[in-house]
Amino acid sequence: MTAKTRVLIVDDHPMVAEGIQSILEGYSDIDVVGTLNDGQDAVDQALALAPDVILMDLNMPRLGGISATEILLERAPGTRILILSMHDSPEYISTALGHGACGYVLKDVPTDEIKLAIDAVMRGERYLCTGAQGRLEPPEDDEREPLTGREQTILLQLAQGKSNKEVAIELDISVRTVETHRKNIKRKLGISTTAGLTRYALEHGVLQGTGVGL
Repeated sequence: MTAKTRVLIVDDHPMVAEGIQSILEGYSDIDVVGTLNDGQDAVDQALALAPDVILMDLNMPRLGGISATEILLERAPGTRILILSMHDSPEYISTALGHGACGYVLKDVPTDEIKLAIDAVMRGERYLCTGAQGRLEPPEDDEREPLTGREQTILLQLAQGKSNKEVAIELDISVRTVETHRKNIKRKLGISTTAGLTRYALEHGVLQGTGVGL
């Protein structure tokens, strides 16, 4: 039996949170583990609630969604955070994605799109609803957030076909740390698959001199 996706809703508008909870509870593969009304509560309770996906509002009392996202991903890098907001400006969207959110969904989307977004981020994909996608132009290569030196090293290892565990052993770091770097590399490059990472490495000379792909 496939495990249910554990979802935590964080929104300071009770009617919004309750409405989303009611929608999601109609799906047999979703388990809503809680509804919280600000980012500080999410930071305080997320580890105990152990959600797979957090639906996070942006503007909330005490601690906003961006700051909460940053703190949560430091503590639990495997958590997928999906921003659910009324703000459709490129600045809000790019800032949220830049701080590690896996996706961005506007609150006026059809209700079933929230489920589509959850499914997408659970597959490791980034999800932007149509309204958000239209507001965010894809960056040119020279405008992308640059990879750190460690990320470049890990990209090289992954492009050579090594597993997360093999990379962890090679670099003497934890598998979870490798997974976090891998996620950040994919986000920065806008690439969702390992094959895509290998192709990027070949096209941008990362593998030059290694003999890989020749």
